[in-house]
Amino acid sequence: MTSVDGSAGQPGQPGQQEPDTSAPQAAPPGAVAAPQADAAPHEALRGESVAHGAGDPHGHAEGAWAHDGGSAAWPPGAYQQVEPDRLTRFVLRVHARSPRWAAPLAALGCVGIGMAYALVSDPTRSDPDAAPSCLLKLTTGLDCPGCGGTRALWYVLHGDLPAAARHHFLLVFALPFLAYLFVAWAGKQAFGWRLPELRISSPVIAGFLAVWLAFSVARNLPWAPFTALYV
Repeated sequence: MTSVDGSAGQPGQPGQQEPDTSAPQAAPPGAVAAPQADAAPHEALRGESVAHGAGDPHGHAEGAWAHDGGSAAWPPGAYQQVEPDRLTRFVLRVHARSPRWAAPLAALGCVGIGMAYALVSDPTRSDPDAAPSCLLKLTTGLDCPGCGGTRALWYVLHGDLPAAARHHFLLVFALPFLAYLFVAWAGKQAFGWRLPELRISSPVIAGFLAVWLAFSVARNLPWAPFTALYV
């Protein structure tokens, strides 16, 4: 005959009842029950944040950002679009209403004015201190990086390339590339031409500027053959 104490102390035997773990366990005397997390306020705050940020054109939930502890209305990494001033709005309106050939024509007019000035002023016969003059050369006697450019342009317009290179050979070297870039851009803007694009990488530009700097220093050296570069 099996005693009641023996059947209760050996789990797993027939007739034994397993304890129900799904039922809430009674707290021991003197214990304080832990408060359960209430998800309703958080859900309400989340719904309010989404609703508040729905009207934001940038898609930012300002309510959620403020609830997370942010001190500003914009989250990190975002910026508010600045309202353009009157001059910017005027330029944008003129650009939107102007025909497609207006910008190339304006650029061509500026180039034409520069060429006309070189032809009319004849810098090859003007005095070194004639206005307008290079301030660096007027005060120190040294050639600046652009000295001789106007005279080189005058010789180019007259077809004398050796004399032009003598005054500023870097300008003579760069003129064909600048002319092609202008024609390709103006033709695309005004007439929709699709000329082969001339890609000039950053290392090429850096190398050209380095050569220009070396040329600017070498033309001011007081020894031959560098004295031949002085203008």
